[in-house]
Formats: sequence, structure tokens, C-alpha cells
Amino acid sequence: MRRLGISVYPNHSKVEDVKQYIELASKYNFKRIFTCLLSVEGDKEKAIKEFTEIIAVAKDNGMEVIADVSPQLFEELTISYADLSFFKEIGADGIRLDNGFTGNEESVMTFNPQGLKIELNISNGTKYLENILSFQANPSNLYGCHNFYPHRYTGLGYDHFLATSKQYKEQGIKTAAFVNSATATLGPWPVSEGLCTLEMHRELPIVTQAKHLWATELIDDVIIGNAFASEEELKALSEIDPYQLVLNCELVNETPETEQKIVLEEPHFNRGDVSDYVIRSTQSRVKYSGHEFPAFNTPDIKKGDILIESSLYVRYAGELQVALLPMKNSGKTNIVGRVVEEEVFLLDLIKPWQKFKFQSKK
Repeated sequence: MRRLGISVYPNHSKVEDVKQYIELASKYNFKRIFTCLLSVEGDKEKAIKEFTEIIAVAKDNGMEVIADVSPQLFEELTISYADLSFFKEIGADGIRLDNGFTGNEESVMTFNPQGLKIELNISNGTKYLENILSFQANPSNLYGCHNFYPHRYTGLGYDHFLATSKQYKEQGIKTAAFVNSATATLGPWPVSEGLCTLEMHRELPIVTQAKHLWATELIDDVIIGNAFASEEELKALSEIDPYQLVLNCELVNETPETEQKIVLEEPHFNRGDVSDYVIRSTQSRVKYSGHEFPAFNTPDIKKGDILIESSLYVRYAGELQVALLPMKNSGKTNIVGRVVEEEVFLLDLIKPWQKFKFQSKK
């Protein structure tokens, strides 16, 4: 099950503001919270009381809470890796190990009687997971979660992200990664130039970031790294279909009604005998067989253009295609619209037989 999540930082926020944010996110069906317990500074009792209050609100709203911890915190609070009852007492559902132990300790943690999830740092790209599993860990209590990167240009490269995420998915372990809100400014550190996992996401709209993570089929939970995201962003994320790629597009003004209907209302899937040049959705040519498709907009073609073949192409008339490469236009192919620029790169993730949709950009 794929889910949305938010991040909250009680050490850097008013408790009431955090509670309101949790309730707002819950309204839009967010199901998970990341919070940071790397260290408890100042009045430890007060800090723990505030964390407990906030977690209680999350649980009242049906949200799972994973707390980021480090070996330093275990020392500060005299917690043993063999006894995680402290985290259960404050209401957490699991802990994320920002820095790990030797592998055996993590394996012991996965058998904790409290049933806490043990979340591992995916981003490091070592044999960390393999090592833990070699100590006969309980994989049903393991999660994986990428880091986020508040410093511009330090986020993960895409190839590294793919390789490290695959290590976890191949073991059937639930994964998570972070996206960046354009309106939020709060994180766990003084530097905050966004809190995303992938560097390529830093300036992208938050919806595009989330679509991309889900389209890789390597990430289950998409978490907003910074706080507090706007209600508009929360609502927009909640409207994404996490299991089917829906591309925003802009239609050409003179596109006829039937062609508009083909783009926006008909179901699409990429044919199995794939082309390097176009994604082909061919069912519309069958459904609208005999309909006259006049040629009305036939300039040369760019990647991201949405195409419908005119009746000049005879048996291909009415077929929808999406351009993957620039092409000369024979004068028989109508450009009826275009995928919005920030989402054109998502076309590269559409696999043979994959289902997809278009929606008109709002």
C-alpha cells in the first residue's frame, strides 16, 4: 500500500502548530509521520512530554509515527538496543536508525516485543541491509527510508537512488523517500534549501516529485520533508493516483471535441511492441473507426507532444501517440496537445503495457 506522509519537528515548532498540521494532513488522508529524535536538547522531560503529546494526536488521526534516532540518543537516554520500550511508551510505531550499529544489534531490534518497526537508511548504498539480514533479522519489522538533503546540490543522484532503492524492494521491504514543499521552510537543521531526497527534485513542483517517486515503482511512502506544507500542496498530493501515472497536459486550442475526448477521457496503455520514438495508445483508432479526423495542426514534432493521427494515415486514424524523440511531421499527424514541461521526463518511465492518463492542467 502506497501512502503519503508529513514531517514534524517539535524541537523547532510550537506544539499547537504541529498538532494543527497533523490534523490538516489527516484531512487529506496522509497516513504517516516522520519526526526527528536524533538528540533531546535542553529540558529532556519537557521535550519527551511534547513528543508524546504530538504522537498522541497523530495516533488519534490514524497516522503511523516513525522517529529518527541515533546511537547518541540511546546514550543520552540510557536506552539499550535490546529494550526499546521507551519508544513504545511515547507512542511511536517505529524508529529510524539515522546511523546504524554493526548489524547484529539491528537484527535483535527487529524482534522487539513492542512490535516497533525498525527503519533503515537506504541512501548510504552499502551492504548494510544484506549484513543485517545475514544476522537472521525479522524482515517483517524492517522498513527502509532514504535521507533528505537540506543543502542544495547534495541530494542523491538518480542512478544511485535507483540502485539503493532496488536493494530494499528486491527483499520485499517497504520503502520511503522525501519530497520538498515549495512553501515550507522548517527542518531539523539551520540550513534549509529544501528537504528532498533526489537533487533533481529540488526545484520541481511537489506533485511532480511525488509522481516521479511512485512511477519508479521503488518507493511506497512519499513524505514531505519540510514543514509546514500548504493546504493547497497537501490537497494536490492527496489527489494523485499512486498506482497510475496521470500526466498534466495542455491541449491545442483548435483541437476538435472528439480528439479532446480521446486524450482526456479514454483509457491509455503503451503497446507491448514498444518504439523508441513514440508511446502508442491504439485502442482509440479501433473505437473511433470510421470517424473523420481532419489534419489541422501538423508542424514538426518535439518530445512531449501528444499526437493523434489524421484520416490521411488511413488505418492509423485516431491512434494516440506521445512523442519520445523529435520527428519530422509527414503532414498527416496532428499535434493536439503537449505534456507540461516539468513532467516530460516522466514519459521515460512508461513501460510496455503500462496504463496512464492525461488531465488538463488546472
